[in-house]
Amino acid sequence: MAALKWDHLVHYVNDLDQPVGIFRDHGLVAFRGGSHKNWGTYNSLSYFGLTYIEFLGVENLELAKATEHNVVVRDAVKLLPEHEGLSRVVLRTDDIEAIEASLKAAGLALSPIIDGKRLDNEGRLIEWRMMTIDGDYHGLPYPFIIQWNGSDEERLERLTSSGVIQPHPAGHAEMASAVFRVSDPAAAAAHWGELFGLPVSESEGVYSLKVGEQSFDFAQGDENQFKQVIFSTDSAALKGKTLRIGDGEYVFS
Repeated sequence: MAALKWDHLVHYVNDLDQPVGIFRDHGLVAFRGGSHKNWGTYNSLSYFGLTYIEFLGVENLELAKATEHNVVVRDAVKLLPEHEGLSRVVLRTDDIEAIEASLKAAGLALSPIIDGKRLDNEGRLIEWRMMTIDGDYHGLPYPFIIQWNGSDEERLERLTSSGVIQPHPAGHAEMASAVFRVSDPAAAAAHWGELFGLPVSESEGVYSLKVGEQSFDFAQGDENQFKQVIFSTDSAALKGKTLRIGDGEYVFS
């Protein structure tokens, strides 16, 4: 299977400036991203290396309602404004067609591979290809798949030189894991592991998928939802803090 890495996560919010303000109050760089003019959504972003948080809101409800083939937008329309929270993780690949073939063979319902684009807050055009997965596993939404132009090294250099990726004033922090509270952690981890070719390990009842240097952790809970993001940090200002935005938690340890 083609290589997969944790690219970003999607967190639905009503007010893009609220999470930006919360992050900035704790010494974390966050900023308005831009608008998805074809989908009726817009975002704010916070980068931790190439893995980042996308706070996603609905900018044009009628356009968002009319959007086809993008379950992320459909879910935003369905859940907002009542339910702000972590939606799903996003996996980055260098061969989206190979991932498409593998997931189709596993019997999943997929969107077509679609082209995405938006203008950033400096007016620069950002482009990518993506594919969403319909349905869920016992209520837990699947990741979606993204492929960017250029290599990881090229993107890291470009995003750093343009100031999109920059040091956080509070100190260094890395996104270490995404935590999913599910009714059957062993089964959910095994299912995702088989679909995406990721190895599974277990420790004290938590089943983890290794995604590069990071992990997706499946823990016992009735929600069948993405609930927490765990950061590793050596910052005294951040360590021990939990930032809550809607139903989502960002935990620094």
